[in-house]
Amino acid sequence: MTTVPLYPETYPATIPADKQERAADNHGCIFNVHYPTLDVYLPEAAKATGCGVVVCPGGGYNVLAADHEGKQIAEMFNSFGIAAFVLKYRLPPDYMHPIPLQDAQRAVRLVRASAEMWLVRPDRIGIIGFSAGGHLASTAATLFDSGKPQSSDMVDRLSCRPDFAVLGYPVISFARDYCHAGSRTNLLGEPLPPDLVELLASDLRVTKDTPPTFLFHSADDSGVDPRNSVDFFLACQKNGVSVSLHIFPTGGHGFGLGTLGSNEAQWPTLLHKWLENMGMLKR
Repeated sequence: MTTVPLYPETYPATIPADKQERAADNHGCIFNVHYPTLDVYLPEAAKATGCGVVVCPGGGYNVLAADHEGKQIAEMFNSFGIAAFVLKYRLPPDYMHPIPLQDAQRAVRLVRASAEMWLVRPDRIGIIGFSAGGHLASTAATLFDSGKPQSSDMVDRLSCRPDFAVLGYPVISFARDYCHAGSRTNLLGEPLPPDLVELLASDLRVTKDTPPTFLFHSADDSGVDPRNSVDFFLACQKNGVSVSLHIFPTGGHGFGLGTLGSNEAQWPTLLHKWLENMGMLKR
């Protein structure tokens, strides 16, 4: 694994002690992100399929669950022959919307710009996110551009549209009463700006150009209502977007790869088949 900066800019050298980045003991969570990066996990060259995916850990737009929704996910993708890029994105309260979305968009552009070096194809770059990271991935999959041709930065000239999206127990429905209020408030602050609530309700932003999407959730999720995934699924269906939804009877919230032998632990196998059927794993 190697770590690369997301942007070429220099960041402030002095950060107050109470704002410095730190990791939570025994939980693999990261607080106070100021320096956005990508942790690059590449599969064995003999296994490489040319597919790559940006990984957005969850954490309520407050922390990053960088182990079980980051590192472990990257290692799973590597076992499929897929290159994985774990995004350490900036977080509220220091970095409110649109900063996390800008980091996710930049990550997709950067992987696309470095495709040859990392042995991935520029038309096989997806994004996956969990919980609030699922909201970030869903906004990247619905609020994208084809590049900024006048930019002096060659990376920014490339499209930030993912070629596929994978959303794990995602926060989606910012405009509905079963929204995960904590994630929404952390990202937007209070009082909630109505225009941003509407803009960042990802189910309302789906169009025919939204990339193919794979969603998974558990029916007993008391943290993020499974109707969030259903809303995005229905929006994809309405707009003719290829979509697959799996709601498992158990699993709760934040299960990551799931417990071995459990219902929810089936999602990696189902995802592998889905990617294979889309031609993303064809060598």
